[in-house]
Amino acid sequence: MGALDYLSNFCTVTSTRTKRKAMQTVEIKVKMDCDGCERRVRNSVTSLKGVKTVEVNRKQSRVTVSGYVDPNKVLKRIKSTGKTRAKFWPYVEQHLVYYPYATGAYDRKAPSGYVRNVVQAFPAASSNNNNNHEEHFVSLFSDDNVYACTIM
Repeated sequence: MGALDYLSNFCTVTSTRTKRKAMQTVEIKVKMDCDGCERRVRNSVTSLKGVKTVEVNRKQSRVTVSGYVDPNKVLKRIKSTGKTRAKFWPYVEQHLVYYPYATGAYDRKAPSGYVRNVVQAFPAASSNNNNNHEEHFVSLFSDDNVYACTIM
């Protein structure tokens, strides 16, 4: 073994990097009654590695964390503050939902303007001849193309 081979062993770089987590936003529903609860939750999440921003909305009982974090670790950290009923944010904005008053979507505990994120009810297609006429009537009117009415 020559001197160059011996020195090249010191110069080789072996990469043992861990895979970096993707940037994401985690929303969690947490009941906070006072400034102390809000401060405890904020401080516990801010100390996590990879957290960029933390937004706490006490009125909506919502904590939004952005950064290179694992959602389950964020939830576990919030639960460690004594908020054992914390869970991932189950709501979506009402205007994004096709039929917000479908069974299971409307929730009295949801903040105003939000409904539960559930599979919405759509007309089901079937192969019967009787239902074939119903499908035809459904397709007579279109919200996308208002001039497509075939009854006129």
